[in-house]
Amino acid sequence: MRLFLAVALTMVAFAANSVLNRAALADGAIGPAAFAAIRLGSGALALCLIVAIRREGFGLAPRNGTMALALLAYILGFSFAYLSLDAGLGALILFGGVQITMFAGALIAGEAVPRRRWLGAGIAFAGLVVLFAPGAAGPDPVGVLLMSIAAIGWGIYSLKGRGVAAPLPATAVNFALASPVALLLVLLIPDTVPMSAPGVVLAVVSGVVTSGLGYALWYAVLPHLRATVAGVAQLTVPIIALGGGVVFLGEGLTLGFMLAAVMVLGGVAVSLGKA
Repeated sequence: MRLFLAVALTMVAFAANSVLNRAALADGAIGPAAFAAIRLGSGALALCLIVAIRREGFGLAPRNGTMALALLAYILGFSFAYLSLDAGLGALILFGGVQITMFAGALIAGEAVPRRRWLGAGIAFAGLVVLFAPGAAGPDPVGVLLMSIAAIGWGIYSLKGRGVAAPLPATAVNFALASPVALLLVLLIPDTVPMSAPGVVLAVVSGVVTSGLGYALWYAVLPHLRATVAGVAQLTVPIIALGGGVVFLGEGLTLGFMLAAVMVLGGVAVSLGKA
């Protein structure tokens, strides 16, 4: 039961990132590069402070470099892709790509993938198609490419994170390594949209709460999940994000959304069942 609640809380945090990012960019409160840099920087500061208070070590490992690059690819790709993609299509590309990346990683690692898990993944992904396909006509190719890079980055980050013994310090190190690169990007290629106080607040909340702490929790959960199960579980995030959009951003609730929610959650239930 604790594992289920931890996974559910993590998925809500991931979905909240989408809602926060969309709200900031849609209102023109901040540009994508600044949002990504503040998200990473504030997350790094918060995590490092928590690790210091708990007197845990920050030790570096070879995997930290790879994970920092994967984290950077995800956050930058995510922020910039939403300049040209609608929210639904972007979520479909992101979590569909994560699903493919984690299944591929599991197969490469020799992890057995039972038929039940393939079936569950298929049902869940079909639910996303039901939800988002009507708005997928003629997507911007640059946006699709950026969100695909984000998906691969997050998939690699999740796969690498499964073997981390100390998730909180590792997350802090990854954020700290990625932050200067994001800041350099802001300085070299500044946003055309000026920063505002609401935009900065949304970026900080995304960095400290739903990214830093959310990813630390994800790190702690991952060792207890098979890669394929973790990939399928993340397919719930677009559903949760769209629900957040209905409540906080005034987006409409349709029959298609409810049908897709049933299919996605049903697919996850099938995948998490005994093989």
